[in-house]
Amino acid sequence: MTSALRRVYHISAFSWYAFVVKSLTAKDGEELPPGIFVYGGPWKYLTFLNLLLQMTFFGLAAVNDLQPGKKAESTLTRCKDYLFSVFAFPVGMFVVLLFWTIFAYDRELVYPASIDAFFPPWINHAMHTLVLPVLLGEMLVQPHIYPQTKHALAALGVVGLSYLFWIVWVYVSVGIWVYPLLGRFSAAGLVVFFFFNMSVVTLLYLLGDKLNSRVWRKAKAKYV
Repeated sequence: MTSALRRVYHISAFSWYAFVVKSLTAKDGEELPPGIFVYGGPWKYLTFLNLLLQMTFFGLAAVNDLQPGKKAESTLTRCKDYLFSVFAFPVGMFVVLLFWTIFAYDRELVYPASIDAFFPPWINHAMHTLVLPVLLGEMLVQPHIYPQTKHALAALGVVGLSYLFWIVWVYVSVGIWVYPLLGRFSAAGLVVFFFFNMSVVTLLYLLGDKLNSRVWRKAKAKYV
């Protein structure tokens, strides 16, 4: 893909996520439906945090595209690649896969029907569906340099534990789980569920690494 098309892709993706985040924050002050509570605001939801993550990545990518000269060794390029490979791709894919898996089983455990009147369907898909094709598109737009696997998984583990402590803190503070599903588990069950989720995120990181290598090895082979 040419640099011009890559630039358009990154700017478009950043603009899209900025629009979605703005649309969500514009609802601040509206009466919340059952299933959403005030404490922690949108910051308690992994979906919202993921939107900010995606917006930040594509914003960095767009700025990086505008840098003149060689960019392969720049600090911004390294930060962009790290953010995509370690966080944006595996976390974004995880949000989509886990949400729709639970939704298909019992939507009341993750996205109660009462929320439909608050969030129109397009916002639901913006948060939980379109993330996947946009990330796969990024895989095709340009190659990314992946860090050592052990360092990447350590960073993912730290972030995962931080989010776990955050949602436990919310529960301890107000006695309500961020996601109704979590109320179905015992303490031991929560630990197993957490490690299961981290295993899925780990596999998604490895998948991203493999896809990046496969796509761009084939692309380079065309010009050899």
